[in-house]
Amino acid sequence: MSGDRFLEGLEVYCVGGAVRDARLGWPVVDHDWVVVGASVEEMTRRGFTPVGRDFPVFLHPVTHEEYALARTERKRGHGYTGFVVHASPEVSLEDDLARRDLTINAMAEAADGTLTDPFQGQQDLAAKRLRHVSPAFVEDPLRVLRTARFLARYRGLGFHIAEDTQALMRELAESGELAHLVAERVWTETEKALGEPSPAAYFTALDDCGALDVLMPELVVDREALSVALDRLHRLPAPPSDGADDEASDLRRWRWARLLEHLEEGDRAALAERLKLPKAYADLARQASRTRALRLDSEAAPLAAAQVLGWLDGIDAWRRDERLAPQLALLSLDAPELARRLDEAYRAAQAIAPKALLEEGFKGKALGDELARRRLASIQRVLSGP
Repeated sequence: MSGDRFLEGLEVYCVGGAVRDARLGWPVVDHDWVVVGASVEEMTRRGFTPVGRDFPVFLHPVTHEEYALARTERKRGHGYTGFVVHASPEVSLEDDLARRDLTINAMAEAADGTLTDPFQGQQDLAAKRLRHVSPAFVEDPLRVLRTARFLARYRGLGFHIAEDTQALMRELAESGELAHLVAERVWTETEKALGEPSPAAYFTALDDCGALDVLMPELVVDREALSVALDRLHRLPAPPSDGADDEASDLRRWRWARLLEHLEEGDRAALAERLKLPKAYADLARQASRTRALRLDSEAAPLAAAQVLGWLDGIDAWRRDERLAPQLALLSLDAPELARRLDEAYRAAQAIAPKALLEEGFKGKALGDELARRRLASIQRVLSGP
């Protein structure tokens, strides 16, 4: 900020995640800035562009970073949106920090490095403790998910949730407030958690406080199966990726698929509908579930060609051949020989070209029936071979 003419004379602090992560030695991705003692009119006059819908936030004229006016919040309704926001030059830095969720997120750093830490966030960082700022924690049900997500991020560093904060999370789960969270916000937090180093900690924390019963009841019908599923989150195939963003998306989608692969189709569909799941997540979970079912069938008895053909049809391998390699990689985690035979069977069946059948005179339904018959026969030859 030094030498920034747009900020000269303003009382500006870096707050939240950047302050926390710098002290943890964690990568700092974004900076959040709070301006104390300024008005909307002054920020606009300095060339900042207002962008906040619910409270005054402005984009810096050059860097385009966000600068928010210090504000307070007062609960007036249900859910995470039921707040009245008050932002004015009279709101102090401590007032702004007091409305935050966790103490480690309620620290502010001035331009000269001076730290403002009214709720002992540094002590909680040292103790590796996620602790709420105040009893007002229970006014925002989204904080249950955020706390669980921070645990998923820092569990590997030894962090835990403070007992009194866990009690407030249980209070929120029992109050009915979680039901007022819109699906998009629940999924946003969940998707972020799937990308954290310890995603299982997110679901375990939600289960421990009763939130999972409310938000994703399909997962807790069988807690033993859930425990096994959480262990699977770290056993993933290695799908090809074209870049860092694709790799991160693949990671999150595969973790979600592995979490759900044991569920019945109806439960997966209900969960997808409740969370308004992106199609890519729902599709991969469906494919992984079919692959799991085929593996379990193979463990019970030798696979029939019709089962393999049904699996290939089910994952749409004929039209979407890029789906096959990741599913074979998934199979290879537990059944590498089965994966090898299925790859061979697919290649044999894929060699039967519809164009050749057209040249033989097959058309319409007869073409589809003959293609399926010959594919089935080629699969059977592979399965019957050495």
